[in-house]
Amino acid sequence: MRQRWFSRSLNFIGWRPDSTSHQEKLLSAVGAILSLMLVYWITHLGIAGDGALWVTGSMGASAVLVFAIPHGTLSQPWSVVGGQVISASFGVACVLWLPAVPWVAALAVGGSIMLMMYARCLHPPGGATAMIVVLGGPAVEQAGFNFVLYPILLDALVIVATAIVFNSLFDWRRYPLALARAEPGKLTGIAPEDFHHALREMNSYVDIQFDDLLKLVELANSHAKSKRVAEEDLKVGGFYSNGMPGNNWSVREVVQIVARRPGRPGRVRYRTIQGLGEGGTGISRLSEFVRWARYAVEQDDTGWHRLRDSELSPD
Repeated sequence: MRQRWFSRSLNFIGWRPDSTSHQEKLLSAVGAILSLMLVYWITHLGIAGDGALWVTGSMGASAVLVFAIPHGTLSQPWSVVGGQVISASFGVACVLWLPAVPWVAALAVGGSIMLMMYARCLHPPGGATAMIVVLGGPAVEQAGFNFVLYPILLDALVIVATAIVFNSLFDWRRYPLALARAEPGKLTGIAPEDFHHALREMNSYVDIQFDDLLKLVELANSHAKSKRVAEEDLKVGGFYSNGMPGNNWSVREVVQIVARRPGRPGRVRYRTIQGLGEGGTGISRLSEFVRWARYAVEQDDTGWHRLRDSELSPD
């Protein structure tokens, strides 16, 4: 009970399992370091003091997206460059044309969000840039819209260029995402038009490129077509999933197996570990349980994972 409460608490605050490798984490950090060293140097060539530090901080947020989530919608070149430039421009306009009152910084951020969404270049660090411009002091006000060109535009281009070169060194890290499009004709079951309709129905910003979404479903479909569980695969202590979507999904643990006897079907005693009916127990015919169990699973720190076909045979 305590473990279940703890798991639900983590889910409530937004904690999610992480499937990235140690290598991927290291590469994300190295790429960000290289790009920000260049940004820091370029920015300090023309801006002295705290102003340069503030701008570098905003670009640091962009580096997190570009190198840690290179396939994300918010990380693509147009999002980075367009989002930073539009936000900086709106911030400068607020500084030049509005009185210096506390609410101007908030207006700069809110207005930048709206403009970025209309321009299809939503980039969260852009909101930070808009606020930095308003709070940047006399140096920003004196530079005016030239501040947008340097250092904002130049710094954004440096981050994007570094990301293109750095990510090109690794086959699985393609940037921009257009370099890693899904192969046509492989997706089955759900047509691309279905995804377009579903995304419109959600009416919410989804941070995943459409082609990346198709590739993800293609891989999931391929995985789902592999061998299902057979009666001889069941074993006591094994975990099995019904593979159903949404609230109908559940995982059961086999507690006892009573083999077939003449004139009587085999039976399985089980308990539901997670999902629909969690915490409950039951008994079913062996054949019924196999029809329910789509595949064997195991759990680790990142969640439940399907076992390979070679691992299904009982000990």
